[in-house]
Amino acid sequence: MSQLPARRRLIPALRKTVTRHRLLFAAKTAVAAGLAWYLAPFMPGPAAAYPYYAPLGALVSMHPTVADSAKHGLQSLAGLVLGIGMAFAITTVAAPTALAVAVVVGLGVLIGGLPRLGTASEWIPMAALFVLVLGDSNAEGFSFAYVLQMALGVTVGFAVNWLVFPPLHLDDIDPAIAGHQEALSRQLKDMARAMEESWPPNHEAWASRSDDLSLTAAAVRTAVHQAELSAKANPRSRRRATRIPGDLAGLKTLERLTFHVQDITDVLASAIWEEGAGTVIPDAVVGPLAEALESVATVVDHWRDAENGELANRLAQAKDSITALSDAVAGAAADQAPVNAPASVAMSLRRILTVVLSAE
Repeated sequence: MSQLPARRRLIPALRKTVTRHRLLFAAKTAVAAGLAWYLAPFMPGPAAAYPYYAPLGALVSMHPTVADSAKHGLQSLAGLVLGIGMAFAITTVAAPTALAVAVVVGLGVLIGGLPRLGTASEWIPMAALFVLVLGDSNAEGFSFAYVLQMALGVTVGFAVNWLVFPPLHLDDIDPAIAGHQEALSRQLKDMARAMEESWPPNHEAWASRSDDLSLTAAAVRTAVHQAELSAKANPRSRRRATRIPGDLAGLKTLERLTFHVQDITDVLASAIWEEGAGTVIPDAVVGPLAEALESVATVVDHWRDAENGELANRLAQAKDSITALSDAVAGAAADQAPVNAPASVAMSLRRILTVVLSAE
């Protein structure tokens, strides 16, 4: 029985890990490594004696996007050249002793800290150490073989990644946007319900959801950025990546919507739980405020449905409800009631409608 909960956690984790993209990437990496190993003995001179560096080069060049494959592959080779050059400088004055090893590794790590080296920083001390320790009396031949076989592997890895179903990560964008859109709408609806409950409301989870909204917004940002990166140097991007500018615009819209929803959350949470903060919701405003929050939530639900006309209806209803809220705020102000909080919320709701309208 004790194994059942662990198994229930393991199965979802495996489903998230063993995806179609991951399986394809693993198969391509395996093919690249095998092909590099097959070609390695055909390299000229002493390089043929070191075939195991070719699949290593293929492995380091395989990344989820074609652009990353080229970038990391070239950076790895640059790190090799720098490390080998440093090792040669050390071997001219010292044998491969413990002190020489320490000096090579220390200098390699120090040089690797220079800006803009990227993956090269990891290879500088490693290459220098390999040349110093494994090259021994044939450091020149070993270095030549090391660089040549790694270059072969990097070339094979990039070619396989570019030619065989080059990854174009567009499928994750719509679920990420839809998930965040739903989270924003749910937040507004939960706050509308809280306005109609006795205070303090029984349901208060919405008050601490700012971090959750930031996380779902970050998920959208990551998905769009990954798709944009995967389209670079990708032969499939000419046909399928024309949607990326629209996705970038959608991301900006979501970020602006998130800002305003979070602002409303902070104001209402302060009005409910922070005594003496000067944020009060007069009783006469509570009903119109709840209705305005609910109607704007439906606008957020439909902000990507401009083509079917549903959004226009929702926008008209939301404008009417915000007008009613503004009238209630003006009436409360005339009665000398504090209206800073509901006025702030009304302004944020108007800005949400402005954001949605500008996104059409």
